[in-house]
Amino acid sequence: MRAYILTGTPGSGKTAILRQLEVNGHSVVEEAATDVIALGQALGDPRPWERPDFAERILRLQRQRASDAYGESVVFFDRSPVCTLALCRYSDREPPDGLLHEIDRYERTAFLVRNRGFVEPTAARRITLAQSLVFERIHEETYRELGFELIEVPPAPLPERVALIEAFTRDRP
Repeated sequence: MRAYILTGTPGSGKTAILRQLEVNGHSVVEEAATDVIALGQALGDPRPWERPDFAERILRLQRQRASDAYGESVVFFDRSPVCTLALCRYSDREPPDGLLHEIDRYERTAFLVRNRGFVEPTAARRITLAQSLVFERIHEETYRELGFELIEVPPAPLPERVALIEAFTRDRP
């Protein structure tokens, strides 16, 4: 399986890209953090990201989703355990046990989806543009530190961003 990661700041357009890749016939795996937050809020916790086990819960769901994706030839992931490590660094938390081991499941190529110059708040995304730019820098540094090749996906109309990603992965063995 070739597992490619879409990473970047919250609100950069990763999910829209993932949706279009899915419509185009590619296998995709949803971001775990958003679902962990949504479930926590549905269960009555308005700020589940403040729980001490937040990163562990994300990693557990990422692990499950990665296992479910095995068997596909090419899979696109909305975030990865590297993003969870970046989140831990951003929020000054200890990374969950086994996090670095999970990273070995992925290609050492990730698509860095650059911010679009704004962030639209949602129930799960409560981050300012300034905070998101710091978060983006930490993501980039973390991926590079772990030996990933980062393919820049600049702000552009959705079809152009998707075409860049598809062209890159089509040309890979």
